[in-house]
Amino acid sequence: MRILGIDPGTVITGFGVIEKKKDKLKVIDYGIIRPKGKSTLAQRLKYIYQEITQIIEKSDLDIVIVEDIFFHKNFRSAAKIGEARSVAILAAANQDLEIVEYLPTEIKQSVTGNGRASKVQVQNMVKRILGLSELPFSDAADALATAICHCHRLKQTTDDRRQTTEKSVF
Repeated sequence: MRILGIDPGTVITGFGVIEKKKDKLKVIDYGIIRPKGKSTLAQRLKYIYQEITQIIEKSDLDIVIVEDIFFHKNFRSAAKIGEARSVAILAAANQDLEIVEYLPTEIKQSVTGNGRASKVQVQNMVKRILGLSELPFSDAADALATAICHCHRLKQTTDDRRQTTEKSVF
């Protein structure tokens, strides 16, 4: 299964593509999407949409995982993140891909064991889990963590089903 994780933002959007085969995770691609600094909001959103569309088209994906919006002290920042999320979701929907969303606290909990983990803790765990040779840029690490979170949830769901089946046999 190929999974695209997205950490949306209008200044920087992180992305990470991983492949899950059995219990092994392999990095396919990761990085950041950074529109030009003096672009209008509309130009930034268009650029993010185009870049995500290209990533989707070249990656032979099964699913897209997007970090869900969270309460933010600055409403304006939260609104802009929501706009970036929307174009990411639209890019995936236009390719008829399944889209799943997780809250930042769920992602951090899944990857580090702490829902309030720092950016550095997430980066270090992503590096370790995926066997990367260097620490990924913060937004790319968050995107990879989003994809890893989904893999952990898939495993948890499979394990829960297995336990339920075993219990119902007896």
